[in-house]
Amino acid sequence: MNPLDTPPGALRLTSFSHGGGCGCKIAPGVLSEILKNSGGGLIPKELMVGIETADDAAVYRLNDTQALIATTDFFMPIVDDPYDFGRIAATNAISDVYAMGGQPIMALALVAMPVNQLPLEAIGQIIKGGEAICREAGIPIAGGHTIDSVEPIYGLVVLGLVHPDKVRRNADAKAGDVLILGKPLGVGVLSAALKKNKLDADGYAQLVRTTTMLNKPGIAFAAMDGVHALTDITGFGLAGHTLELARGAGLRAVIEWPRVPLLPGVGAMAADGFVTGASGRNWEGYGTQVTLDAALPATARDLLSDPQTSGGLLVSCAPEVADDVLRVFAQGGFDQAAVIGRMEAGAGLRVTA
Repeated sequence: MNPLDTPPGALRLTSFSHGGGCGCKIAPGVLSEILKNSGGGLIPKELMVGIETADDAAVYRLNDTQALIATTDFFMPIVDDPYDFGRIAATNAISDVYAMGGQPIMALALVAMPVNQLPLEAIGQIIKGGEAICREAGIPIAGGHTIDSVEPIYGLVVLGLVHPDKVRRNADAKAGDVLILGKPLGVGVLSAALKKNKLDADGYAQLVRTTTMLNKPGIAFAAMDGVHALTDITGFGLAGHTLELARGAGLRAVIEWPRVPLLPGVGAMAADGFVTGASGRNWEGYGTQVTLDAALPATARDLLSDPQTSGGLLVSCAPEVADDVLRVFAQGGFDQAAVIGRMEAGAGLRVTA
């Protein structure tokens, strides 16, 4: 059955949640206020990456050849099909290991469901979807935790391994680097259209395809000397996560808007008002740090802050290895990967037309 063909009166998974996917994230400004007095607790010398630069995962050095990557991610439904929801959530969670340059080795499931309202078969399909993606990543779901919840929530704890010398942080970009984005933008726009029953079958297929593509090229990028920094674009949008990269490196990021890949049709959808509330909250949190060229289209701001559930890798690399990075992306099926900007002296983010 087409996931968009919901019979009248049928239960919609998204009807249980106040937000979906990475759009559920606490707004960046609010999160900053919550965490401003947090010191992170005990910091052992073996902790290579913690909370200091808002990186994608924690990294703990085990020995001279191995470091452990640990991350977790979970959210409420972005689609109504339970199996697709499980796949999307699992892909999104595993991505953080790839964004550190690591190889995932194991996952634990996080399952919170309204068990008296949601059919048990649907809950089972969510879990099966997550299992399918973990098989694709070559890892087991070795355990987890379940609770009865008002809203359906699914995600994973994911562990990975990486050589300590190959960890790729979001804070190590260098002036003169080029920025390469692995997936096109627009997931939030498509999800907004879906929630309003305005997304056609092709749009839904695009949504599911992009959000279930594992960011496996991150492993190869860790082995490339010219790749200096990695992150993945998720709930804070392209602008928010690029700003994190720029702040960590003490540099300015420049995005050339005409070069940014977009999912088909999302420009027109954004112009028609299919924008998530999270996009506006994101901009309120960091918009003062972004300089927009006056000639940019009116939709650019909304798309820059559009929350990307299971978005693409953002690579900061030396110009001479840019073709190699694009080749690795293409070999992995990321055919819309593109050079979208550069890093330079300064601070904040500038978006040019």
